[in-house]
Amino acid sequence: MDNFEDLTEPVSPSGQYFNTPPLCSYVFGFLELEIPIDDSQAMYLIQHLFLPINPRFSSIIVRDKDGNMKWKKVEVNPKDHFKVPVFPKNESIEFYDQDFDDYVSKILIERTPKDKPLWEIHVIKYPTSNAAYTIIFKLHHALGDGYSLMGALLSCLHRADDPSLPLSFPNRKSSQLLTPKRGFFKWFPSTIFSLFNSISDFGWSILKSSIIEDDKSPIWNGEEGSEFLPCALSNLSFSLDEIITIKSKLGVTINDVITGVIFYGIRLYMQEIDNKATTSNSTGLVLLSTRNIGSYQSIQDMTKADSKSPWGNHISFLHIPIPKLSQPSLSNPLDFVWKAQKIIKRKRSTFTVFLTEWLLDMQLKLRGHEAVAKHLYGTLRNSSVVMSNLIGPVEPMALANHPVKGLYFIMSGAPESIDIAVMSYARILRITLKTQKDLIDEQKFKLCMARAYEIISKAASMEIPNKKKIK
Repeated sequence: MDNFEDLTEPVSPSGQYFNTPPLCSYVFGFLELEIPIDDSQAMYLIQHLFLPINPRFSSIIVRDKDGNMKWKKVEVNPKDHFKVPVFPKNESIEFYDQDFDDYVSKILIERTPKDKPLWEIHVIKYPTSNAAYTIIFKLHHALGDGYSLMGALLSCLHRADDPSLPLSFPNRKSSQLLTPKRGFFKWFPSTIFSLFNSISDFGWSILKSSIIEDDKSPIWNGEEGSEFLPCALSNLSFSLDEIITIKSKLGVTINDVITGVIFYGIRLYMQEIDNKATTSNSTGLVLLSTRNIGSYQSIQDMTKADSKSPWGNHISFLHIPIPKLSQPSLSNPLDFVWKAQKIIKRKRSTFTVFLTEWLLDMQLKLRGHEAVAKHLYGTLRNSSVVMSNLIGPVEPMALANHPVKGLYFIMSGAPESIDIAVMSYARILRITLKTQKDLIDEQKFKLCMARAYEIISKAASMEIPNKKKIK
């Protein structure tokens, strides 16, 4: 029987609906090391560095006498969470690449036991094309969102050049919605216009989450239960400096460039599979952090009661229609970047994100966490692609003096056919693609993304600066 006196911290609303039968979601963090790390050293780091980060890493979710979900502190045996697969010895890099892919495909759809803290660490002790040694952190979304969990992971690392110095991150301006920087008579009409857009976007978002599905296409078939189907993971890497050059030439943001590349790559793939699919109504669901911050806070700051960026799940989403390749206005590949900029800028200048948060809160109060989970499940299932991004450190890092060659993340456990995660690290921007195996041709999809980047990069190099953007 549970000792209810030990149940002190309630599970957050988002933690409740991310841990239900309809929606059981995980964040995976991949740490690629240049040299192997000793097992005993890894266990020491888990015990003395990872577990103390947050009490939730040593807790399970239980219900109190009133039926409310609470975090209960338990004894943790790190060996129960430390997974080391065994592959054949003395094989080629290509062999281990395939074994790695098969193993990751398996753990992406497995659920962690509920009677243990909701995390696992998988250690791949075989070399792949990307690293000599790979550590995979599997963290349940009930523990926190990508920002919280990536912050926890980064707190275990240090700068490779000088551990005494803090990690630094690219500058990122906080998004201030509807800030009146101009005079009242110029600001007021734009605010009214934004209110109308907010109502329109919010209404469409509700319909998209419940009734309106994307058209069936080479990237979406609308099947239930796709969260349990095998999927493949692949990566593309681009120079962050090259992307900065493109964004400066086009007068957009880095996110606009990446979103334009992704949308264009998706349409190129659809065109190769079925030319008619280029006119399909397809949607990208963009996950957003609702934190008004510019970079990561320390774990100590995140866990403070008055933190501006508290630990937990602070996310919302926007539905972004994927531009159709056959639209006359998209005659230039760069138009996909400008179109992405226009759509995202308009939607982020509305109250839709906050209205979505309000709707989820109201559903939780009136109908309970499973109803919210079903709403989110429908939101994810009815969209063709889910996209998210995180910023990473500028400098190379190390884990206990073991150099980190690469860092990336992905989400799993939701019903979408394609997940795309973007993360920067040491001047390299990594795009991670999680695709449903029985639906998506993984290699062709990856090649289309790479081709989209090459085409847009080449077109941007010939572009006249400050050219009028697409309307």
